[in-house]
Amino acid sequence: MAKRRQKQKKKAAKARKSATKDRHELPPNETLHMVDRLYATIESRKGADPTTSYTARLMARGQEKLAQKLGEEATEAVIEAVKGDAAKLILESADLLYHLLALWATLGVKPAQVWAELARREGISGITEKSNRKTGSGYQGAGI
Repeated sequence: MAKRRQKQKKKAAKARKSATKDRHELPPNETLHMVDRLYATIESRKGADPTTSYTARLMARGQEKLAQKLGEEATEAVIEAVKGDAAKLILESADLLYHLLALWATLGVKPAQVWAELARREGISGITEKSNRKTGSGYQGAGI
């Protein structure tokens, strides 16, 4: 029994390693569903026991600590990008996205709100969008 379990663990580790090296792309609609599912999972863990849920523990520390953690994850992604390590960049990007979604959930930002903002910017040059901003109107973001 122990040998079988050990063999299964090795097989699972090999599969994870292989998946990291050779990622399969999800269809575009599945990608959005994945983000929405992850967001829903994060939302469901908001009130969970911080001793048993990493998400609950992270959120219990407050938005400032969560924002700091997001910055750390972004830095790790940048480091892997500079190194040119695509496999590690994928892993760090997943961590970055998770922490971004956790911050959104903490502040009550819904993915649909971000998608709407991206849709608003679609087809607008970032340079044009910046030049059309009204002084003092606040951050409008870059075009796409």
